[in-house]
Amino acid sequence: MAKVTVLGGAGAVGSVSVRTLANHNEFSEIVIGDFNTDRAQKIANSIKTRKISVVKFDANDEKSIHAAISGSDVVLNCVGPFYSTVKPILNAVIQDKINYVDVCDDVDVTIDIFKLHEKAKSVGITALIGMGNSPGVTNIIAKLASQDLLDETDSIDIFHAHGGEKVEGEGVIGHRFHCMSIDIPMFLDGELKYVKYFEKDGIALRESFEFPILGQVPLYPYPHPEQVTIPQYIKTRRVTNKGSVIPNEYYDMTRDLCGLGFNSREPIMVNGTPVVPYDFAVAYILSEREKILKKLDFGMQRGCSSVVVKGKKNGAYKEYRFHMASKSEALGEGTGIPAAMGAILMHRGKVQGKGVMPPEACVEPKDLLALMPEVMDLDKNKKSGDGFGGFIVESIDEKGNKSQMNI
Repeated sequence: MAKVTVLGGAGAVGSVSVRTLANHNEFSEIVIGDFNTDRAQKIANSIKTRKISVVKFDANDEKSIHAAISGSDVVLNCVGPFYSTVKPILNAVIQDKINYVDVCDDVDVTIDIFKLHEKAKSVGITALIGMGNSPGVTNIIAKLASQDLLDETDSIDIFHAHGGEKVEGEGVIGHRFHCMSIDIPMFLDGELKYVKYFEKDGIALRESFEFPILGQVPLYPYPHPEQVTIPQYIKTRRVTNKGSVIPNEYYDMTRDLCGLGFNSREPIMVNGTPVVPYDFAVAYILSEREKILKKLDFGMQRGCSSVVVKGKKNGAYKEYRFHMASKSEALGEGTGIPAAMGAILMHRGKVQGKGVMPPEACVEPKDLLALMPEVMDLDKNKKSGDGFGGFIVESIDEKGNKSQMNI
């Protein structure tokens, strides 16, 4: 008997993790911890393959956290925004001595929660943080390339873009404003440096990248944890992370409003009425989003994450490009499925070490790859042309010769 609790299990990411775990036989009991118990119960009622229960959970209430995770073998945390929720949840998990997985993609709080490493280690638990798509699978792919395919690793560049999801909420827009407003870490020339999105150093790092399915997309510096954590475990000269949201017109509107200061939460007086720029901007962006998608006849949601690793093999230049492209999948699938796989690996004892660690520190690529056929019906997805279709791997040699393999 094994019990997993998915905090935020009724959300876009958490609900995917719940369904993924329910379709697998690793855990006999799955608990959905969520503030919205009505939505959580609907999800639980729709699943017949496993014992699913629901517990009301408030990430801002310490007692509520402890009550929700009580008796769990593994806690999977999908509650955003992580910069405000992950620390109290991780502290509670450490106190209760429960192994833990999350999908935290906020670099500033990632740096903070590494301070809990010794505390977690001292009580003998393993906390796998950032086990989504990016960060998560991207870290493990970088490890695969540097550990198994190259003799020397010169650079690791992570690119991602997605768009067209059926629904976006205020939290998503707020997260983008947050990512554009904070100092962004980049590992450049063997050193961790910080750039500002709207200033010269950040603008210099903008580039375009050719994705499968998406085509050419302009990309911008992104404050994800990979460029902080990967250099601690993989010897390389550069780690960058750049991303965007499609269509470009939608991302440009968000970027421009943030650059004009509409991310401010300080009210200003408009004809005698206080107006919060942030509130106006979020409402405006969400209303305009639907108009833009309709005007462009955007079609189905789609996205791609790519990891480009360059280095040497047998003294010669070698480059690998790993693409995870999907049609008809929302961001929840791309993040929620790897998170569920992290929980399964955790329960199987395949996550090595104690303390707070990123994926590249404690997950072997071969273990993740071996689990994929158990969790995903890859053959079905390939035949349909929709959904997750595995990896596209490109190999490029010193002469520019390219070979491609679909996994």
